[in-house]
Amino acid sequence: MKEPMARTDRPALKIRSPHDAVSVVPYLLGFHPADSLVAIGFDGPAGTCAMRFDLPRSGAAELREGLAERAGLLLSRNGFRQVLLIGYGPAERVTPVIDASRRALAERGITVKEALRVADGRWWSYLCRDPGCCPPEGTAYDISASVIAAEATFAGHVAYADRSELQRTIAPLTGPARQAMRRATDRAEERLLSWAAAGHSPERIRARMVEEAVPLLADLTSRAGPPSDEEIAWLGVLLTNLRVRDEAWVRMDLDDPASVIAFWSDVLRRVETPYAAAPACLLAYAAYTTGDGGLANIALDRAMEADPAYSLALVLREVIDSAIPPSKARLKMTPEELAAAYAEQEKNAALNGERGKPQPSGRDGTAGRGAGPPP
Repeated sequence: MKEPMARTDRPALKIRSPHDAVSVVPYLLGFHPADSLVAIGFDGPAGTCAMRFDLPRSGAAELREGLAERAGLLLSRNGFRQVLLIGYGPAERVTPVIDASRRALAERGITVKEALRVADGRWWSYLCRDPGCCPPEGTAYDISASVIAAEATFAGHVAYADRSELQRTIAPLTGPARQAMRRATDRAEERLLSWAAAGHSPERIRARMVEEAVPLLADLTSRAGPPSDEEIAWLGVLLTNLRVRDEAWVRMDLDDPASVIAFWSDVLRRVETPYAAAPACLLAYAAYTTGDGGLANIALDRAMEADPAYSLALVLREVIDSAIPPSKARLKMTPEELAAAYAEQEKNAALNGERGKPQPSGRDGTAGRGAGPPP
């Protein structure tokens, strides 16, 4: 598992010491890591990028070398000239990974400013040999007493206890709330099926879904209160139309990322699983473009669980795995440009004898220009 992320859209957090580095990592990732290697790249054109990798099992030399090479490739590809390495776990698992990473980074001309191991409330430095500041028994740390942790909290960063706690923030609702959503979804499906029963053509049904979705999205995203079960269920059904999903995509107000993330998190938690892929991808996109790679990855996990071949999820996963800076991942398209792209696709489809159906570029029918991957 690798979770790269860059926090270029929030106030910079200055790491002044090993204690600062250990304290800030949970806020960069969104959770406290365990059994992990974290590489924080800096001194480059794209701000700061924090990447987390699962530690290979002890003795897995091939996996260890592969991890080190992957970290070096991603950091060098994005122009980072310096890096902090922090391994979380026992020495027999961390030290070989740190050693391999230092070699791989040196070969690419990337300077390792500090390399640490963290375990049991203490940190050890692989670079400092002065027992006065880096004793053999390690240095105790307290994140709650760190100035940089306070700065991170003030800047809007959140650190959950572990990855599973972050996962629970967008897990499906259960109990009576889930039962109510199931009933609302049944009614939403019946509503859509009634259009076909009334004799509407597939082209007219797709067009009507867009006509209903655009004002519904504008209403729901501008409200102070949460949508009703009926509204969430109907939106989930409408989002199966890729044009609707893309309309939601280009209309995101990323100048207010907290509201966007809160809205799509709520939608994702409440829709039935078969309808989760589209809202999960929209949440992942919003999270990643604001620098929250941890949440983006977990949202994509939800999308892939709902539909392992959902092409937008695959595209976004590749964007994240390539550590493309969030500022470069933003979709620069207006609703008018989206409409023009779909019109062009429909024109081309008509010329090919498939009137009214945009030509797909993936399994879920993503229209090439209208819903292509972020540039």
